Amino acid sequence: MTNSENATSRRTGLWLALAVALLAAAADQASKWVILEHVMDPPRLVEVTPFFNLTLGFNRGVSFGMLSSDEALGRWLLVGLTLGIVAALIVWARRADGRIEAAAIGGVIGGAIGNVIDRVRQGAVTDFLDFHALGWHWPAFNLADAAIFCGVAAMLLHSWAADRAADKKVNALPLNGAIEDKRNEA
Repeated sequence: MTNSENATSRRTGLWLALAVALLAAAADQASKWVILEHVMDPPRLVEVTPFFNLTLGFNRGVSFGMLSSDEALGRWLLVGLTLGIVAALIVWARRADGRIEAAAIGGVIGGAIGNVIDRVRQGAVTDFLDFHALGWHWPAFNLADAAIFCGVAAMLLHSWAADRAADKKVNALPLNGAIEDKRNEA
């Protein structure tokens, strides 16, 4: 690949990541608006299926409520940390090896931005998706969290597949035959 093709590929990866990020953040914010303004007015539990409810919650921390704080400083530290991570992900997206990796990074960026918007606007992240089974409830989450999870999962699968492909390529090289040929020539 020439330098020009490589630069074009990187720009394409960045634009794809940013498009996916915008879509993820917009879907997250739209879903939260519907939940807050229409479904949960007044707040209540909506049983959708025997294993899924809509329920309103506000998370002042990160995943599973870790680092939760009612202090304004804690909120702004989480916003700053998240924006720093988003900046690093944008650099990564610019260097992405392909569309799958770029789209996956975009999902993580969009989810992070969706949750940052909540923290800035209301001091906490709005959660409303509640899955449960046999009396056990997964912590409530939102579409931003789902975008982050799916993006990370796709990045891990992409990395695993790339590693397997590289291993197959290395194992397919005729190293033993080349060594034997060199020995026979001597």
